[in-house]
Amino acid sequence: MIARYEALLASGELRPDAEQRGAVEVLARVQQGLESGKSTGFFQRLIGRPEPVRGAYLWGGVGRGKSMLMDLFHETLAIDQKRRAHFHAFMLEVHQRLRAERAKELGDPIAPVAADLAADLKCLAFDEMVVNNSADAMIMSRLFRALIVDHGVCVVTTSNRPPRDLYKDGLNREHFLPFIDLISAQLDVVELNGPVDYRLERIGGMASWHCPLGDHATAQVRELFFRLTDFAPEDAAHVPSADLDLGGGRKLHVPKSLKGVAVFSFKRLCGEARGAADYLAIAQAYHTVIVVGIPQMDRDMRNEAARFVTLVDALYENRVKLFATAAVEPEDLYPSGDGAFEFERTVSRLKEMQSAAYMALGHGEAG
Repeated sequence: MIARYEALLASGELRPDAEQRGAVEVLARVQQGLESGKSTGFFQRLIGRPEPVRGAYLWGGVGRGKSMLMDLFHETLAIDQKRRAHFHAFMLEVHQRLRAERAKELGDPIAPVAADLAADLKCLAFDEMVVNNSADAMIMSRLFRALIVDHGVCVVTTSNRPPRDLYKDGLNREHFLPFIDLISAQLDVVELNGPVDYRLERIGGMASWHCPLGDHATAQVRELFFRLTDFAPEDAAHVPSADLDLGGGRKLHVPKSLKGVAVFSFKRLCGEARGAADYLAIAQAYHTVIVVGIPQMDRDMRNEAARFVTLVDALYENRVKLFATAAVEPEDLYPSGDGAFEFERTVSRLKEMQSAAYMALGHGEAG
């Protein structure tokens, strides 16, 4: 990993950054431990319990390069028993597995679920650990203790917040505190909280709202997507897609999904029957959402306008960056019809979401 990082510095793709360098050295130490195959000591073999390689928790503000470093770590980790997942998607999977185990009525479901997740797995890597619901908070301490301590899985994660601020002021937080203690005991906590926001630098002050609809607006958000994801524009036909789990067996196809950035059409998001839970799943899974083809809505599109209001609320409340192509400016999107007066609040939020202050907020961070 260090060699790859130094090559990026030498090529000018990255700038020297002392905090990033420190994080690279920690991650390289994790790699060495995982690749050496010496993750189990004599005492652990004697009692049949693997000794985990000490993991890492990288935290800091938006745009500090955490996801980029996670990419480097995962790509250069020379083992097959590794998994990279977005934290929100992983927890949705965990809850599904727990429901299936509870249906068997065989006792506590945590242990078998942890065992299944840990099968043939040495390293579990997450992007954007954020805990904002009691269902996750109530199980995380026991689940991750089983993964790390009982099964020897090394956990590497990024977050916008230091461990002590996870699930801050959350309901029944006392049940979550052992998880914070577990992080301190099993992971090296690395701060990446310097003054340079590389993500904002990368988009170079590009506007977030592009109208009217047309080739120019499309070109602007296309350029923005490639800057945010570092995906080669000449390989645009191969941008990864995803199927976002909405719960209840439903999935939402995300045509372009990479490094926490998603691209949707307005028609897909607001032209189909969707509720607040769908938009919340999107807002929790992605730090940046690009919506293309937002039309000017008349009174015959009151349902679409209402869904758009709910979408914007979910994105705003989770501090998601919104970039869009639209027919008109926000204040002209829905000038008349049922709910037009209430829509003015959405217009206000859309304007705020274009501000530098909003753009500087971390994903999921309270304003």
